[in-house]
Amino acid sequence: MTGLYLRELTLSHFRSHRRAVLSLDARPIAIFGRNGAGKTNILEAVSLMSPGRGLRGASAEDMARRPESVGWKLTGVLQSLHQVHEVETWAEPGGSRNVTIDGKTAAQVALGRISRVTWLVPVMDRLWMEGADGRRKFLDRMAMSFEPGHGEAVLTYEKAMRDRNRLLKDGHRDAHWYGALEAQMAKAGAAIQENRRRTVALIVGAQMSAQTAFPAAELQLLHAEGAETGPEGEAELAEAYAESRPRDLMAGRTLVGPHRADLAATYAEKAMPARECSTGEQKALLVSLILAHGRALAQDFGAPPMLLLDEVSAHLDADRRAALYDEIVALGAQAFLTGTGPELFTELGERAMHIEVRDEAGQSLIQEVAP
Repeated sequence: MTGLYLRELTLSHFRSHRRAVLSLDARPIAIFGRNGAGKTNILEAVSLMSPGRGLRGASAEDMARRPESVGWKLTGVLQSLHQVHEVETWAEPGGSRNVTIDGKTAAQVALGRISRVTWLVPVMDRLWMEGADGRRKFLDRMAMSFEPGHGEAVLTYEKAMRDRNRLLKDGHRDAHWYGALEAQMAKAGAAIQENRRRTVALIVGAQMSAQTAFPAAELQLLHAEGAETGPEGEAELAEAYAESRPRDLMAGRTLVGPHRADLAATYAEKAMPARECSTGEQKALLVSLILAHGRALAQDFGAPPMLLLDEVSAHLDADRRAALYDEIVALGAQAFLTGTGPELFTELGERAMHIEVRDEAGQSLIQEVAP
């Protein structure tokens, strides 16, 4: 069988799980249990099958089970299109995260070439209300699924910008130093812009071509301060950085570039900005974007991403919840869904695996149950 899904996931001393082994297939996985039982910790483990700090953005040290603090390890058997890979990622006490793929040491970015993971978690409920940083991260994670090198471009850009900002804060005026760093920023920044544009176009196209119960969102990439126009491409960015040096010196930081971009969304049917929509409408727009991303990626990569939907079902009415499950199954995505009770997943029936997570004496225990 082809596709993208975890066949097996083993957690060792990870968060609340001392040891857990999940034998999976390509179906969705409905995970239920009381708050604090360890459901989201499973989703976080899956998120670490991709580059980065996972869905919580936590440090490697914070992921270790306490009070032992002996480090942690995750092992995944990953079906990636026509190939099967064994992925291991772990951290020793006080150390950073390590990765091996098929027994060979690998950089985290290598995970982006064989795995695609996207998520929707409660902290994202205010995505359209809060600062642009969260929206950029949301967009960049989707962009990385279409272009795995996007993550490397972001890292290159941010490192060069940190060095430039250090010069600005120290009041240096050496044009040679600025020029070298700005050239790096312009090259990486142009790649970031292009990847973001392509991602938005693919997602909008996937929304337009779909029959869905969720509202479509019109998306627009904005420049610094919400401007609709700004420097685009390597040459324009390099020129903008050079011209902005006096202003940046006064501010002590870089004021122009893709790190100041934003993603604006509008509820298409109502022509209403997402930030002005109700909480329920904002949630539905996010679900719509996640599903559109899955459809677009299925066309681009050959399989939809693994979806991590934390407590999403609880915020949907019964009809929309059933529609979500139908769309996930039709998409063919291995979706990990969490909720407090099994009744939230009744509509999935045998189309999904059902797993109960419970806490016993500070340890998470898992058990597959009948639907």
